[in-house]
Formats: sequence, C-alpha cells, structure tokens
Amino acid sequence: MTAPVFVDTNVHFYAFDDTDPVKRDVARAWRVSLWGSGRGRTSFQVLQEFYFQASRKFPHAKDAIRAEVRNLLTWRPVPIDASILQSSWDVQDRFRLSFWDALIVAAAQSASCRYLLTEDLQADQDLDGIQIVNPFLRTFESLD
Repeated sequence: MTAPVFVDTNVHFYAFDDTDPVKRDVARAWRVSLWGSGRGRTSFQVLQEFYFQASRKFPHAKDAIRAEVRNLLTWRPVPIDASILQSSWDVQDRFRLSFWDALIVAAAQSASCRYLLTEDLQADQDLDGIQIVNPFLRTFESLD
C-alpha cells in the first residue's frame, strides 16, 4: 500500500482505551502498521477531539494522553485553515455530512489521503476520492 491513510478520532481513542480490549487491539494494530509504513495522517482537529474525549473519560491520565498527542505530532497533523474550511462546506453540502465529519474529509483530501479510517461513516463509501474504511471490518493489508 502506498496511499496515505487519514485516521479519525475514534481509532486513536480506541487505541488508548483499555475498556474494550477487542477494539483496542484492532486500533493498535492499525496504528502500528500506519506508523511502520509512514502512511498515517491526522489533523489538529482530530488531536483536539481525542484529547478532549480521552481526558473526560480518563481524567487521571492527562499526562499519558498528552504524551499520546505529542507522539501523533510526528504524523504532521493537518492544520485547519480557510481553504480546508471552504472545502468542508462543499463536502458537507454534497454528501449531507455533519460539519465535523466534513471537516475531517476535507483535511484528508488536503493531506492527499486515499483512505479515511473511521467507524463513524458508511464503510466503503467514496467521498470525492476518499474511501471510508471501517477499521473493524478491514485490515491494513487489505488496502491497495
């Protein structure tokens, strides 16, 4: 596989959360493959959402959560700028997505990703060249 893969908040969250060992292990396996291949991408929006959700669920683990965010900075997160904001509105209107999901799709497009790894959108849907991949239905190896 050569195409970059944009990783949504829920995958990062499951990789951190030990309360669901099955989802944790799948999310971790995806991230190990993405780190090893250098194909992982994310955005500052995703990092902010991850930090917010994880620190709410695990308030005593803020140092570990912050360390996780720092590690993900190596993925060169996409900053949300005016161009991505405008693109997100186009995606939102065309596909009738929530603003937040459209912003993630626009960030994935900006990062030249072919895939968006998430369980929040319809699996295998194509959103302007971004294919939605549910990490719990496919493996890293199944991507071309």
